[in-house]
Amino acid sequence: MRTITKTEDLSRICLEFAESPYVTVDTEFIRERTYWSQLCLFQLARPGGDGDDDAVLIDPLAEGLDLKPLWDLMADDSVVKVFHAARQDVEIIWHQGGVMPTPLYDTQVAAMVCGHGEQVGYETLARKVARAEIDKSSRFTDWARRPLTPKQQAYALADVTHLRVIYEKLNERIVQAGRAHWVAEEMAVLVDPGTYDTSPENAWKRIKARTHKPRMLAVVRALAGWREATAQARDVPRGRVMRDDALLEIATAQPKSVEDLSKLRLVQREARKTEVAAEILAAVQAGLAVPRDECPEVPVPPRRREGSVAIAELLKVFLKARAEEIDVAPRLIAPTSDIEALAGEDDPDIALLKGWRLEVFGEDALRVKRGEVGLVAQPGGVRVVEVAQTSASE
Repeated sequence: MRTITKTEDLSRICLEFAESPYVTVDTEFIRERTYWSQLCLFQLARPGGDGDDDAVLIDPLAEGLDLKPLWDLMADDSVVKVFHAARQDVEIIWHQGGVMPTPLYDTQVAAMVCGHGEQVGYETLARKVARAEIDKSSRFTDWARRPLTPKQQAYALADVTHLRVIYEKLNERIVQAGRAHWVAEEMAVLVDPGTYDTSPENAWKRIKARTHKPRMLAVVRALAGWREATAQARDVPRGRVMRDDALLEIATAQPKSVEDLSKLRLVQREARKTEVAAEILAAVQAGLAVPRDECPEVPVPPRRREGSVAIAELLKVFLKARAEEIDVAPRLIAPTSDIEALAGEDDPDIALLKGWRLEVFGEDALRVKRGEVGLVAQPGGVRVVEVAQTSASE
């Protein structure tokens, strides 16, 4: 077991790992009390044996350690970077290293393609695919504390050593099944920088405002931008600055004075302090001052067609049957929102009607919706039949 704390050792290891077809990657970090994740440990492994140089820990907290060789490896297009549940790890690499770890492979997505269920955990895959048991006793380690015990180091290293077997076996199944392009489509979202956008001007898009009024949305946008910038500057979770429900209450009430603000039920005590209150009121006024044609707009959801609830229920039954038939997690094919949109809208812009999803389910789902085919229950599952055939048999 080896922990790298010197730049020259990191440079050598990264150059050696760059000669491998893939590396497995994981991170340990702390974020409960901060806006930005504090990277505490970086784990790497490459295919091969279990020697000291085949799986290593990298200590970002080590004094004087320059992580540039690591970021260069993450950006190397000749090496596949394998993660499990990659989103938070990629976010850290993108924001701290300024690089996107491409090409990327997420074994959680691959497991869904192989029928292991939705959002299957790493420990489950280690047991089922790699035939390995992981000691969970170090799961809640404070990764910022030093020194790490041998037990903690072994736990961290297991996150990348067993991942090699998981990746190779899942990928082999996926390639044999002709589904490699399915995984590739899903990875495109994970390596899109827009997925990790933290710019204050776009922060309002994460808030469920439940309104389509442009003026109120302009106030929400201004308040959300102020909150995001404040949270980043103070390095605290955005909820510590202001909760979403309080932000929406302010956007609705649009207070003009500290007295108005102090009357709002959800506004936290800190937000009533003179300096903070002034910033909140300034954000409200900024939103109210936005020219009408520059106010944000959210498209009004189209009215759902009559009978869409029943059609959606039918499509959900069909989805479950098709997912069982092709051994894929149903939610990977279509979340409930896509099914409801397909049932209720004439031409919905949804992932279900694009790429591999259209091929394996979307086209048949459209035919069910249009009444061109029906579903027949049989001992082996649900079968799609032409409506004319069903009528003839009756």
